[in-house]
Amino acid sequence: MSIQGKVVIITGASSGIGRATARLLAEHGAFVVLGARNEASLGAVVDEITAAGGRAAFKKTDVRHRRDLEELVAFAVARGGRLDVIVNNAGVGPISRFDALRVDDWDAMIDVNFRGTLYGIAAALPVFARQDSGHVVNVISTAGLQIVPTMGVYAATKNAVRTATEVLRQEAGPRLRVTEVSPGVIATNFGDTITDQPTRKMIEERLGGIAISPDAVARGILYALEQPPEVDVGSIVIRPTAQS
Repeated sequence: MSIQGKVVIITGASSGIGRATARLLAEHGAFVVLGARNEASLGAVVDEITAAGGRAAFKKTDVRHRRDLEELVAFAVARGGRLDVIVNNAGVGPISRFDALRVDDWDAMIDVNFRGTLYGIAAALPVFARQDSGHVVNVISTAGLQIVPTMGVYAATKNAVRTATEVLRQEAGPRLRVTEVSPGVIATNFGDTITDQPTRKMIEERLGGIAISPDAVARGILYALEQPPEVDVGSIVIRPTAQS
């Protein structure tokens, strides 16, 4: 099945997995509507896509604010005439041990990773209900599948999204597709959000050498979108072969 002409929202689209997904989906004919906080980076991604002959637009979006997601969805519908897919990809990972007591970082992960995903779902569902079709793709993490030290709050937010995604899938009915994608160690700017320096150094030393391209995750998302309407790809795990 082709995604030619589909209207796809992607949050966290200014870099990493979001950027790679935007470029790949646009290459396959989708009209991608990008949201993130960094307007300059979003504009650069849109310029890349349009220079290559694709269709893209962006709107500055902070997923911590419900109104921003509602406005992003309205913008996509106004520009594209409908909304076929929302990829809830925005996330932060200022991980640390619990005894570091970085409570502000805990709040940031809850607000962006969990609450931001819920706001995306809430904004898209009324449109999908009117259309009697739609696809929610939530980008989660293998951190929620293999629990390790320093990942406590981060993994908790990702597993909260995993739980919400599965319930949404069961509630969705035959016209709404729901997919969770769990990336492993991916070469993104994830480490830049880690404020605890010992943890940041540990992550860079242990995992930096095995990270794979975000293009791998983008291909997984494309695979889920390309299935026939009656086929729901519920869960995809994408990680380096070297990851334990």
